[in-house]
Amino acid sequence: MSIKHAAAIVGIGDVELENGKVKGGKSVLHIQAEAAKAALEDAGLGLRDVDGLFVSGLWGLPGVGTFSSIAVAEYLGIEPRYTDSTNIGGSSPEAQLGHAAAAIQAGLCEVALIVYGSTQRSERSRNLGGRPPSLTAQYETPFGLPSPVGGYAMAARRHMHQYGTKSEQLAEVAVSARKWAMLNPQATMRDPLTVADVLGSPLICDPLHLLDCCLVTDGAGAVVVTSAKRARDCRKPPVWLLGQGESHSHLSVMGMPDLTVTPAAKSGRTAFEMAGLLPKDIDVAEIYDSFTITVLLTLESLGFCKPGEAGDFVAGGRTAPGGAFPMNTNGGGLSYAHPGMYGVFLLIEAVRQLRGECGDRQVADAKIALVNGTGGTLSSASTCILGRD
Repeated sequence: MSIKHAAAIVGIGDVELENGKVKGGKSVLHIQAEAAKAALEDAGLGLRDVDGLFVSGLWGLPGVGTFSSIAVAEYLGIEPRYTDSTNIGGSSPEAQLGHAAAAIQAGLCEVALIVYGSTQRSERSRNLGGRPPSLTAQYETPFGLPSPVGGYAMAARRHMHQYGTKSEQLAEVAVSARKWAMLNPQATMRDPLTVADVLGSPLICDPLHLLDCCLVTDGAGAVVVTSAKRARDCRKPPVWLLGQGESHSHLSVMGMPDLTVTPAAKSGRTAFEMAGLLPKDIDVAEIYDSFTITVLLTLESLGFCKPGEAGDFVAGGRTAPGGAFPMNTNGGGLSYAHPGMYGVFLLIEAVRQLRGECGDRQVADAKIALVNGTGGTLSSASTCILGRD
């Protein structure tokens, strides 16, 4: 059964940052509550209306979104009749959007709240040591593979070996993201950036430089999803879920079937088929950019270009403001923010674009948006296709 048009996003909310940090030393629960309140107010709804709660976080890392839906519900003072604490990394909110639509369609809830938050920059709690040496990670972590950057660097090097991709092409992704960030007053990094700047930044894990890597910031975001019937009565025009897919293929990178193909190949195919659309129909794309290589691999896996062609696809500012393929229009995880898991902010920006609320960075007449979240070490993907009336 398809969930196309089964539900719509009717509210979005996030919290303001100052130099990548939340103001006032607020807790993770506090900023999650602030984002939830903003999203519900955006929809013209209240906490009393929420009967489905979807929460994700980086479990086991102190202060980095470690609160399940139980803790968040208690903090918000609600008792949902449907709950979901799915955690497949940064793609969790995209997966949860599909789960919420399915639950709404089945009558299990009517108003779903998706929320994520992290204070990792304020608490300096980013786990730089990688995963504990369990399962297949026991063959990586003890031998010095840094996580997650090491796995992404391996994928980048393989793509270079297999297709001749250049570091300059990876840098184009960061440069274009920065150009969008310069139009976004809420972005953490807004100074001009060039390809030379990226290549001149410190090498973190060959071939990835510092500016090939996402930011480490605080942040919280929330999305309100409801039934087609109720969406018509909300404060803002509905943004419809037209298609959604999800998949994961491995935990640690040693189990990745092909270092140049991500699970987006499966999730994207499902989403496009459900929506009845093709890559050429997309007006604006919000693609998880944990690293510059993440974007190239995702573009190929989703079918926007053929294997090995993503470097040329993003060249010449094609994904920058004024380019033929608007992408990561708030500055992305590379320049806007990246609070551990970035997926909810992809959804928020896509909704803002489809509503026409983006000011100087608005993509003209955007009607169809694609959002693709990536989790783990290229481990999981969830793809959502959104549209407006």
